[in-house]
Amino acid sequence: MLQLLLILIVIALVAGAMGFTGVAAGAATLAKIIFVLMLIGIGIIVLLAITGMAILF
Repeated sequence: MLQLLLILIVIALVAGAMGFTGVAAGAATLAKIIFVLMLIGIGIIVLLAITGMAILF
C-alpha cells in the first residue's frame, strides 16, 4: 500500500509540473485516501499490539 501511495504522489507531482491539473488532482485525492487508510490500519495494529492481541496477525 505504501508503494501505491508513493507512485500516486510521483504521478501527481509530474502531472502538476506538466500542466495536467485534472490528473494531478485525481492522483493527489487518491493518495490522500490511501494515506488515511494506512494511518487507520497502523493505528489498529498498534492498538492491538498494546492490548496484547497482536498474536492475531
